Amino acid sequence: MNISLNFIPERSEHPRSNGITMVMDKGIGMNQAQDLVETAGNLIDLLKLGFGTSYINQNVKKKIALYKKHGIRVYPGGTLFEAFAIRNQFDDFRRFLDKLGFDAVEISDGSMEMDHDKKCEYIHELSKDFLVVSEVGSKIAGLEIPIAQWVSQMESELKSGSFKVIAEARESGTVGIYDKHGEANFELISEISKHLPLDNILWEAPQKSQQVWFIKHFGANVNLGNIAPTEIIPLETLRLGLRGDTFMHFLPDNLKQ
Repeated sequence: MNISLNFIPERSEHPRSNGITMVMDKGIGMNQAQDLVETAGNLIDLLKLGFGTSYINQNVKKKIALYKKHGIRVYPGGTLFEAFAIRNQFDDFRRFLDKLGFDAVEISDGSMEMDHDKKCEYIHELSKDFLVVSEVGSKIAGLEIPIAQWVSQMESELKSGSFKVIAEARESGTVGIYDKHGEANFELISEISKHLPLDNILWEAPQKSQQVWFIKHFGANVNLGNIAPTEIIPLETLRLGLRGDTFMHFLPDNLKQ
């Protein structure tokens, strides 16, 4: 339209290394997926087919092809990787990825105990053929992981080949980097951000209040994940200061009221 607002934060452009929005598809249909890419495909960088849904969804191969056609990197949720790993079926998992046409993969250990060196081996091996995102943190409510362990595991997973390392929160946003009420664990997040480059961290932030918190603390181009399909455009308005929660945040002082 050749009309632009002043003082809108500059957003990174595709293919992005920061300012990433990772969307969680928990089993939407093909018509919904088509609507999603036509409406907001330009705002999606990574798309996760949540937990084990890609094992069940009968149209999953067609849907993966649709997302990839629109430049979206798509992968199965880390819980499905764990379901194969705990059964000692890693080779079958590789065949599953190839058969369905995934070009990315998530490696996690939030639902099971896994030797961390072994997890890093999985990351290294899969990074030869796939874009790997790995996840640190437990899905078990009330289980606290020492801050130093969060940091060391994230660092070693990045060194092993992870494109981004995810800070766990589940789709509920009430574990990991948040408390049971969804409030951010500031001490944990602060320590992680002190030791790792922000561009390498993908913070799960399914709740609007969490998205606002991260944008205000780390800026418009913070990496955010577990975003619901219906929240992609609302999140972008938060990133650009076009929603009440961040409306004043990016304005110069002389315009703030």
